[in-house]
Amino acid sequence: MTTDHSSHTTSARATPGGPMTVVLDLTGQDPAAPPVLELRGPVDPHRVEAALDRLARLGTRPAPSWRPRLEPADDGHHTLRLTPDGPPAAEAPFPAGLFADLLTVAESGPAPAPRIEPTPLQRELLADADAHPGTEGWCEQLAVTWYGPLDPERLAAAWQSVAERESVLRAAFEEGPEPWIVCHEGAGPEVLRFPHGSVDWHALVEADRRRGLDPRRPGPLRVTFLGGGPDAAGSTRVLLSFHPALLDDWSVRLLLHEFYRAYLAGGELPGGARRPDLGDYTRWLAAQDTAPAREFWRDAPPGPAARLPAGDGTGQVRTRITPEESERLAAWAGALGCPESSALHAVWALALYRAGGHAAAADIGFSAAVSGRGILLDGVERLPAALRNPLPMTAGVNPYAPLAELPARLRDQALDAAGYEWVSQGRIRSWTRPGGTPAPTAVPRTGSLVVFENRPRPPGDLAPALAALGVRVSTPETLGARTGFPLTLVAHRDDEGGLVLTATCLGTGLAQAEDLLTRTAHALRELPRTATPATTVGGALALLAAPPDRVPRGRPGTRRTAAALTELRPAARPGTGTVCLVRAPGTPLSALTRVAYAYRGPEAVVLLRPPSHTDATAPAADAVAEALTGLGGPLVLGAFCGGGERAYALAGQLVAAGSRPPGVVLTGTATPAGTFAHTLEAVVRRIR
Repeated sequence: MTTDHSSHTTSARATPGGPMTVVLDLTGQDPAAPPVLELRGPVDPHRVEAALDRLARLGTRPAPSWRPRLEPADDGHHTLRLTPDGPPAAEAPFPAGLFADLLTVAESGPAPAPRIEPTPLQRELLADADAHPGTEGWCEQLAVTWYGPLDPERLAAAWQSVAERESVLRAAFEEGPEPWIVCHEGAGPEVLRFPHGSVDWHALVEADRRRGLDPRRPGPLRVTFLGGGPDAAGSTRVLLSFHPALLDDWSVRLLLHEFYRAYLAGGELPGGARRPDLGDYTRWLAAQDTAPAREFWRDAPPGPAARLPAGDGTGQVRTRITPEESERLAAWAGALGCPESSALHAVWALALYRAGGHAAAADIGFSAAVSGRGILLDGVERLPAALRNPLPMTAGVNPYAPLAELPARLRDQALDAAGYEWVSQGRIRSWTRPGGTPAPTAVPRTGSLVVFENRPRPPGDLAPALAALGVRVSTPETLGARTGFPLTLVAHRDDEGGLVLTATCLGTGLAQAEDLLTRTAHALRELPRTATPATTVGGALALLAAPPDRVPRGRPGTRRTAAALTELRPAARPGTGTVCLVRAPGTPLSALTRVAYAYRGPEAVVLLRPPSHTDATAPAADAVAEALTGLGGPLVLGAFCGGGERAYALAGQLVAAGSRPPGVVLTGTATPAGTFAHTLEAVVRRIR
């Protein structure tokens, strides 16, 4: 039987059936070499591994890793041979006596805790936290609203049950220069409760953030809830704080799903321990050939990070893009063949270019977060761990280049790096810079980090099961991220579909962060409305240079909101006409915005939202007709299936009021956006 001590996890189990006896025969053995040991009695290979781990931790100087090999003998005993994984230490002989003591020590109390070797990313995150002592707690936060009764005892039992299954909730880093991860039996999340009215929610969130989490104490997750009780009829606010060196946002959402299951089961989570676990991931990581990744980053080395405006203090600023604006942004990015994240990266690069005072072509560097789960490890999408990884990005900003090329290049750059999203920035730095810092030590963070949040899809049976208990829960909301970067921008969709942007600064002034965030949001709102294939990067920079409206914005076209009209695409020139897309209840907004961006005519494209039966301020039909009449030029009404009745009624009102008869186009929900837009263009030309 052979056991491999170089494995990245070591489990410690008690020796079964009684004590072990170790026989050391030094006859003919080199005193400086590891001895050959005879083991008598019940032998568990895991016990040998645990003793070797303990021996390494008790040493006063670095020692090689030993590979044990157990050979059964004819008399039922075992021979233990030790082979060094690296060059043997010549400074001192192998401490055979201490090793025998560790093998034969009586089992009293709990077994030694399992230990896991940290990933390079975890080492860097821990080093970042250690390099900034005293800064407002190193933690990230999610918030959930719980509607309905909440049993505090059941809640605490459910979280502890999740911790028994998920070893990461019992994990902490060891002290010392080689901080292995130890999973402590019996540990779990700290659960705190504050009664309704005892503390202000925002003050609680801020105090919790400043308190932070110590990654060297068991439990990288803290759960705080404000209110709650078995008879609670209102809502309970729940705050989830976690340390990024052991958990990421995706992981906490997975753990929250497990908590719901445990709560539904009376506080006891069904099933066994998690597989895969962090040990499985570290073994996968250790088996990877880094040569292709090294070659990739050497062929395309990242440029220096863009310098941010200097400033003092820390804090957060936030803004929101409405659901309609967010859908328009997604449609614009899709028309360019890019995801929303690439559009955000492009606009952020433009904002950094402007803030840096550049005038000519320049490379703008920043970091973009990847999930770290796009790897060939079965079940990794269900693994709670610190896998989110910042990778360097370089945006070549040329004021004279077409704007559409910038997000496309950033998209291609992200796709090229996708195969290496498990590589930490420390490794990339050591590969691409002479005398670069090795991965296990601190990596200086400069510039900014952009996180476009991805979320695991919740199981479909959770909401109905919670509803049976009279409970409803909101989608977890990201409250910002404290990282080692001077400025971190996090983007996520809220429950209504709006895009929320949160900037957290560390060493960058709050005023400077607010200016960058405000101009970025302004460009994300306006570029999808105004950009054309002829728009250059310089034109987009001019939009950022204009003083943006700092007042919280509502829907576009605020002068027409009384008529429930939203401008999706402006007219090329006044009087060219209008295409009005009539949105029926249940029609996805994205379907209509795709039509707007597929439309190639000079006419304006506006959206007529469906009537609301709960909104007393909703405009009457005659107000809608009056607004459409005032637009000027030919008018075409278009709708997917379900909007025909309203479109025909509106056309009748316009004719009755003496307006030119509008064209009306209805189509099935499966009609492609480009086909529908082409039909609308043809009808406009016919009635002009």
